[in-house]
Amino acid sequence: MDKFISFLKASWEEVQHNVTWPKFSDLQASSTLVLVASLIFALLVGLIDFIFENGLNAFYQSF
Repeated sequence: MDKFISFLKASWEEVQHNVTWPKFSDLQASSTLVLVASLIFALLVGLIDFIFENGLNAFYQSF
């Protein structure tokens, strides 16, 4: 148990003194970029799914 408590203390010390935290404006810019990229990716996957679904339905109905 002493090793675990020592680990927690060392981790907290590192977070307080050694970690460089980004500015809030940088976080906002990164979050916006991730949101936009996710929406574009979702739209592309949805479009591909729509094309395949309609293409396969047309193919199967031809028989």
